[in-house]
Amino acid sequence: MSTQRDIIYRHAGTVRLTHWINALVLLVLLMSGLQIFNAHPALYFGAKSDFDDPVLSMQAVQEGDKIVGTTTVFGRTFDTTGVLGAGSAERGSEDRGFPWWATLPGHRDLAMGRRWHFFFAWLFVINGLAYLFYSFISGHLRRDLTPTRSELKHVPASIAEHARLKFPKGDEAKRYNVLQKLSYLVVVLVLLPLMLLTGLGMSPGMDAGYPLLLDIFGGRQSARTIHFLAASGIVIFVAVHIFMVLISGVFNNLRSMITGRYVIEPTETKP
Repeated sequence: MSTQRDIIYRHAGTVRLTHWINALVLLVLLMSGLQIFNAHPALYFGAKSDFDDPVLSMQAVQEGDKIVGTTTVFGRTFDTTGVLGAGSAERGSEDRGFPWWATLPGHRDLAMGRRWHFFFAWLFVINGLAYLFYSFISGHLRRDLTPTRSELKHVPASIAEHARLKFPKGDEAKRYNVLQKLSYLVVVLVLLPLMLLTGLGMSPGMDAGYPLLLDIFGGRQSARTIHFLAASGIVIFVAVHIFMVLISGVFNNLRSMITGRYVIEPTETKP
């Protein structure tokens, strides 16, 4: 067995800086976005709200002397008291949508939530453009994030390796694996731009100047639903990303995203 460990410079300073800025910005956007969603916790497809046929809705329902939280998805209703719709039936909560501890601000204040959301949306745009500009100029997008044909053929095997919590060592650990590359590309080139464009489409100013943007997404309510779904996809990505960081080596992964240096564990070799 080889015992030599290599230390490589894995993440450039620009990548590390934009990563941490994006983490903070997306957290604020998510929490302020939930505050805005709670003002009308329902989603529809089309140009107008169809209160009789929502794609998703959350509400507090009075049942006797209790208030029960319900969530309806494509016509099927679930009791989500204590999580979604209403905080606690026993205390007579009138919370709606997501719990207030998950929103910014933590109390019902749509105007303040919109201010937080719009301000950090511009920070998100500036930071994202800086990352994309660097990625194109430096070759980071092509070199580190674009999978080759041979790597794409390895997708099933990579899925099996991740399911067994088997992580690459040696030379294979010096670059992103194919699942990392594909997930990063989907987030950077699909989910984040989609979230940005649907958000712009819902802006009254942008809608007045560029009405075609809403038409592309099928109307204001469709844009709102797609915006919510794209944000949900990013939340799922972040949850999986954090889980993988925790189980594959917290200190090593955090150090690489703070200092850029990453320790490559040696591969096992037969004597």
